[in-house]
Amino acid sequence: MVKKGLFVRLEAIAGKEAEVEEFLNGGLGLVNEEPETIVWFALKFDDSTFGIFDAFEDELGRDAHLNGKVAAALMAKAVELFSSPPKIEMVDVIAAKLSDES
Repeated sequence: MVKKGLFVRLEAIAGKEAEVEEFLNGGLGLVNEEPETIVWFALKFDDSTFGIFDAFEDELGRDAHLNGKVAAALMAKAVELFSSPPKIEMVDVIAAKLSDES
C-alpha cells in the first residue's frame, strides 16, 4: 500500500524550459531502476513551472529514492536549469487508486 510520497516543484530558468522537459523525460529511465518507487510522474503546470510526484510504500522506499540516481541528477542540474532550488516536500498519501494498467 502506498503511504509516503514526495512532491517537488521546479521553476525553469527563462529559456531553459525545453531542457527541463527533456531532463524530466530522461529521469524516467533512472526511476524505472528503483523497485521501491511505486509511481513517478513528471508534471508540467505551465511554460516554466514543472513538478515531480512520486510515491512509495514506506519511509525506507522514500529514503532510497532521495538518496538515489534521480535525486542526485536533479541536484546536479539545479543551478543550471532552475531559477530557485527545487522545493522538495515530503507528503503522506491518505488515499490512492493504482492500477496494473498504466
